Amino acid sequence: MLSGFSYLTMMEQKKSFVVFWFRRDLRLEDNSGLAEALASGLPVLPVFIFDRSILDFLKKPDDRRVEFIHNALNEMHRELAAFKSGIRFFYGQPEEVFSELAADPGLKGVYTNHDYEPYATGRDKAVAEILGTKGIPFRTFKDQVIFEKEEILSGQGLPYTVFTPYSKRWKAMLRESDYKPKTFPAVVHWLSWKAEPIISLEEMGFRSTGSEFSPKEISTELLRHYGERRDFPSLPATSRLSVHLRFGTISIRRCVDMGLKNSEKWLDELIWREFYMQVLWNSPQVGEGKAFKAPYDRIPWRNNEDEFQRWCEGRTGYPIVDAGMRELNETGFMHNRVRMITASFLVKHLLIDWRWGEAYFAEKLLDFDLAANNGGWQWAAGSGCDAAPYFRVFNPVLQTQKFDKELRYIKKWVPEYNSLSYMQNQVVQHEFARERVLRVYKEALQGA
Repeated sequence: MLSGFSYLTMMEQKKSFVVFWFRRDLRLEDNSGLAEALASGLPVLPVFIFDRSILDFLKKPDDRRVEFIHNALNEMHRELAAFKSGIRFFYGQPEEVFSELAADPGLKGVYTNHDYEPYATGRDKAVAEILGTKGIPFRTFKDQVIFEKEEILSGQGLPYTVFTPYSKRWKAMLRESDYKPKTFPAVVHWLSWKAEPIISLEEMGFRSTGSEFSPKEISTELLRHYGERRDFPSLPATSRLSVHLRFGTISIRRCVDMGLKNSEKWLDELIWREFYMQVLWNSPQVGEGKAFKAPYDRIPWRNNEDEFQRWCEGRTGYPIVDAGMRELNETGFMHNRVRMITASFLVKHLLIDWRWGEAYFAEKLLDFDLAANNGGWQWAAGSGCDAAPYFRVFNPVLQTQKFDKELRYIKKWVPEYNSLSYMQNQVVQHEFARERVLRVYKEALQGA
């Protein structure tokens, strides 16, 4: 028997119902698939699966992401209690869960929202096949993006590989689209049942970290100044909504509305998110550890494990890099400008494979998203969708002078930055590293 599963009562089994499967859409309002399920006319049973295919590979017991998900589910579970309903929770493999759910003759359909990552597409195909053997339809809907898959194509009918023309086309199509919030029908039917408590973190091998998560409110004042303040890591000038977009506790349609009204620069960041998602969908090899630009897989990385460990722990001797890594390790967050600096340093200064850094960020980032993480790391390595040449090498000192001139960010995370021992302990000298990486890249890419 799967943890968290109990069959519907005999009375409930006589009723027809549909399931809505929550995944990356942990909210009740403006939820595309949920709105469709509620419009079916049949009572809706909300379901969430704590997927062991994912959870068993996380580092236990402390993973802030599981705690964030747990908190969001608890909130929805309490809201549904007002309808004498609740979420039915499972802890196991999705295929096993739906094999058992499909055994109920009352189940007339499963609704959910699209997911685009390689694991998710394989999982959904398997679930659809299981349900199909029982004649149960599996319906999925676009929800976490405005435009998906092949909806935005170039004049040649091909997916865009450079952001600027993609963003122009995205904005043009937005003006012609209907992306309004998804509303529930006038009469809402939730399946009434005696809801069970949510599975505890401890039952799954995790524990509460006591983390304080950023609120999902959007400050219009912050957005109005976003363009000129967003690159300074010492300022509270970014929305901190990336984790909410990652797990769907806020609607992309609401965010786009706020961007249109208050900040085109912030809107551009939302478009970057969709750009990388369509890259992942149309070039799935990037999700399998391959460079978007195939010749870059020829680069002979040094992959010095000691230097990688120093980077991970924030001990490189470059204050802006070390500040970013320490912030990440302690909070699960890193400012986007600093993400670019730390990624560039690992790849270009240390000549360590970008996949090592991608994996480390995937383990630590609260807002980890495969498409964005991969896109960012390949941007830093020069191997991804990027019109800029490979010889862009961030100078950490110049980046500090430009974006943390008064050292407020650095002082917070690297209090020993001005000590003689710290400054003498640089893992590599900038000019030497720059010359080395340019030589290695040039030799590897000759004739590409």
